[in-house]
Amino acid sequence: MNMDHESLMAFSAKLTSTIGGLTIIWTMFRQFIPYELKHHLLAFAFKYTSFMNPYDCFIIEEYAGERMNRHELYIASKAYLSDHCSRRARTCRIELGKDSDRFLVSIGERAEVTDDFNGVKIWWRSSLHEPRPNPGSSRNVDEEKRYYTLTFHKRHRQVVEGSYLIHVLKKGRTITVRNRQRRLFTNNPDARWSYFTKTMWNHVAFHHPSTFETLAMDPVKKQEIINDLNEFRNGKEYYSRIGKAWKRGYLLYGPPGTGKSSMISAIANFLEYDIYDLELTTVKSNSELRKLFIETTGKSIIVIEDIDCSLDLTGKRKGSKSKEEEEKDNSAEEKKRKSGFMEEEKEKVTLSGLLNFIDGLWSACGEERILIFTTNHIEKLDPALIRTGRMDKHIEMSYCDFESFRVLAKNYLGIQSHKLYGTISKLLEEVKITPSDVAESLMCVGFSNVDPGVYLEKLIKSLEKKKESDQEPQTKDDIAEEVHKNENNGVKISNTCVENGVVQNGN
Repeated sequence: MNMDHESLMAFSAKLTSTIGGLTIIWTMFRQFIPYELKHHLLAFAFKYTSFMNPYDCFIIEEYAGERMNRHELYIASKAYLSDHCSRRARTCRIELGKDSDRFLVSIGERAEVTDDFNGVKIWWRSSLHEPRPNPGSSRNVDEEKRYYTLTFHKRHRQVVEGSYLIHVLKKGRTITVRNRQRRLFTNNPDARWSYFTKTMWNHVAFHHPSTFETLAMDPVKKQEIINDLNEFRNGKEYYSRIGKAWKRGYLLYGPPGTGKSSMISAIANFLEYDIYDLELTTVKSNSELRKLFIETTGKSIIVIEDIDCSLDLTGKRKGSKSKEEEEKDNSAEEKKRKSGFMEEEKEKVTLSGLLNFIDGLWSACGEERILIFTTNHIEKLDPALIRTGRMDKHIEMSYCDFESFRVLAKNYLGIQSHKLYGTISKLLEEVKITPSDVAESLMCVGFSNVDPGVYLEKLIKSLEKKKESDQEPQTKDDIAEEVHKNENNGVKISNTCVENGVVQNGN
């Protein structure tokens, strides 16, 4: 027993002495060996150890192409490891699955797992490169990077390159589609957020219940849209053959409350696409807009709502200003320059930048995308923005007609016909009312046992009241507001007089 103890003590003393000697040698090497010689010695040592090491390794990084977009093989590898190898990992990450009632388990940071493929053993490691802090600055020297490392014996390299990685890619794609939860994205309000979130988009789970079955619209028009979507979804070879990017543009226009947002949700549910809700007013420049577009994925819908209210993208372009207006603007700018108060014009999204985003060179960076614009005032939009070829299909979301009402009655009241339908049909021909207002009259939450006729009579009263209000003569305040609006639109009103607060138009 004493001999074993003495041997252990002697071994420990020798090990300590050896480590101490190596530490001194390494310190001298770093301090006294010239950099050029040190570089060559380290390179030689690396080559020697690589030659003696019987294992090769592949690195799969999360981002490729200067962080332009996520590496597809990385995404597929993550899905593959979660499904096939996560049970063997000591550290795991748990997330809620697609239906929010089961868990998805993936390997955690710096965790290691093994995989067997046709008798070949492969070691996987999830790695994280943490950014180094930059003294005196809030920004780091470099960026956080995630990647996977595959390690395997040299003699199996051909199998890994030729078969295994293809196997991982195919299986990973299938698993990704199976577990895919549709998402609603919005762009960060400040580009600086992307430095901390590592992405220019934030997202939540998308669970909107709107479908084409519940959409209040003429059935013929609705089926036409469905057919167009099916042709687009199955048109990859067609778009490739004609030499066009696999994308399509839709313009939804009409008064507020006519179902434009519900139409977008119905399209997303029908195609099972993600939605990117692009808020243009928070985008600072054309280059930022381009980065946002690059970070979108395929099988997605990019939405710009109320585009007539976004920045300077509506109305006439600068070139259409009158000579007097241009001289007035130039004179004002000259005064500012002379007084020293001329501010430098900030970058902003321009019409040409948006047009390039729609159908320029960058529009081809990705495929199977749908671009949707919505507006309440189509007449305010620049014709270049909505011409055929950019917005392929213009869809008018109009006031509620009888066919749209029948869809709403079926959804809200569960009826196909009623004796009051004739009265309602006649009133809908005379009154302009939005589907949302009709739905409000038919809403019967918690009163399922009440006769549907009660809600139909409620709707009839609402329609009759609106009909009466539409037939009332305009007051002085109403006509003043209308004249002001028409003057802004370039329409001249003449021969108008007001008597006792009631407006009368002369001939």
